[in-house]
Amino acid sequence: MEKNTSLFRKKTVDQIMRDAHANENGGLARILGVRDLVSLGIAAIVGAGIFSTIGLASYNGGPAVSLLFVFTAIACIFTALSYAQFASTVPVSGSAYTYAYVAFGELFAWIIGWALILEYAVSNMVVAISWSEYFVSMLKGFGITLPGWLTINPAAASEAFRKLQTEGIGSLSTYEKMAASAFEAAPRLGDIPFILNLPAGLVTLFVTALVYVGIRESRTASNIMVILKIGVVLLVIFAGAFYVKPENWDPFAPNGMKGVLSGVAAVFFAFIGFDSISTTAEECKNPQRDMPKAMIYCLIICTVLYVLITLVLTGMVNYKELKVSDPLAFVFQKNGLDFMAGIISVSSVIAITSALLVYQLGQPRIWMTMSRDGLLWKKFAKIHPKYQTPSFATIVTGFVVGIPALFFKMDFFVDLTSVGTFFAFILVCGGVLYLDHTGISERSKFRVPYVNGKFIVGFGFVAAVLGLVFYGQEIVAEWQALTTMEILEHKLLTIIFWITWLTLSIMSFKYNFSLLPVMGILTNLYLMTELGASNWFIFVVWLAIGLVIYFSYGYKKSKLAGN
Repeated sequence: MEKNTSLFRKKTVDQIMRDAHANENGGLARILGVRDLVSLGIAAIVGAGIFSTIGLASYNGGPAVSLLFVFTAIACIFTALSYAQFASTVPVSGSAYTYAYVAFGELFAWIIGWALILEYAVSNMVVAISWSEYFVSMLKGFGITLPGWLTINPAAASEAFRKLQTEGIGSLSTYEKMAASAFEAAPRLGDIPFILNLPAGLVTLFVTALVYVGIRESRTASNIMVILKIGVVLLVIFAGAFYVKPENWDPFAPNGMKGVLSGVAAVFFAFIGFDSISTTAEECKNPQRDMPKAMIYCLIICTVLYVLITLVLTGMVNYKELKVSDPLAFVFQKNGLDFMAGIISVSSVIAITSALLVYQLGQPRIWMTMSRDGLLWKKFAKIHPKYQTPSFATIVTGFVVGIPALFFKMDFFVDLTSVGTFFAFILVCGGVLYLDHTGISERSKFRVPYVNGKFIVGFGFVAAVLGLVFYGQEIVAEWQALTTMEILEHKLLTIIFWITWLTLSIMSFKYNFSLLPVMGILTNLYLMTELGASNWFIFVVWLAIGLVIYFSYGYKKSKLAGN
């Protein structure tokens, strides 16, 4: 076979389908239908977000934040439609990694796959730690208190103890007092205190074991948890409706559109679970028909739930009181309904468990697909003969997520997951433009509805520029106050956004690009500009490590290399 040394060597759809069906280690069990896929999607989407971040978004935006969920859902639909077209064209595991392999070539596919590994791993660590906090709180509600040194990470405990020593107990928050107390009470090995977040590690172990023994068991557990938590969410909506005071909705947007849009990045991530559905394509009975339906159904159902719950929350109490970590339980406690608050506390544990389950299900399947292509070691593609799951990859995922969740403080890395997510979303939307341009879309069983962007994209760009010139004096003044170095440091992504929009305007005029994927690219790229520079630095370091692995192993061992 002739060697192919290109960094951008591509796999055809036929090649990918052949590789999936002829996998020498056996195939995955095809048992998922539309309802199962919708359930998995809702399990991922309605997770920790609706029980925590919805409060901060409401505090910043007031009741009008309910409209933000609608706007964000529309933005997500652009990406979801692109995912759906790829899922119907290339119905195999691998998600955006596989799609990039078809559209952009191997190097981009590796970068996306490596970014998805970071996204799933870090988000799972954060979810596991969040689960631990809710679980410990729930146990306290039942009168059970675990030792503090078994429920916290060492960094948080030592930082709180140092603050206690230097600034006194009056400067500590309730959480910091608990952390400092845990540091003092912890058993010691010499001078080293023994502190770990045991519930976070145990829930990761439990979910990994469940994912290991089979997709059937994971599906059943997910379906049960989704039914329970959707039931509780509906209970909150209908019970809370009786305590709504319409005067709390006035003013509707107290901080204007700026206040509403300040929560756009956080709210966006309340919806991103739909991309995890695409990792189970090979376990779907009819992925070309069912996956597009499931993704759209998930977004519609979750948007309706989010909008209703936001209106109930901001109607039950004044929006200024919602800056809490458990807003759903808080509003019922505020209205003297402690019993309801207890139910919500239990349901939040269930909700976060199901989210952890879906993401822990997705990551091994991405590793498995990369291994099949020769980019990772063969062990990652091993399918368990009895359980029909990627066994080795699942075990490794358990360790990769569970060990850091036991010991590390993950607050800093929360936004890091979003860098990889946006990057993947942009390439998937761009990939649909490639499918259309090359004619591959002709074989897609589902296609993004075509709206000719020939003039619309360019007119939108001109309108946005004129809007800035005539109505964005504050933004223009802010830019003028910055030095060249400050612009490059803080506004580089914003510059890239405008250059990309201009480029897409020209290309849309030339090639009659479909409008919706272009909107997906621009929406995701704009949201990327909201992320901090520190997250980008860590992401670049992660990519550098990945490129070392690729050039030392994957580039040489790739099946497309012709070895």
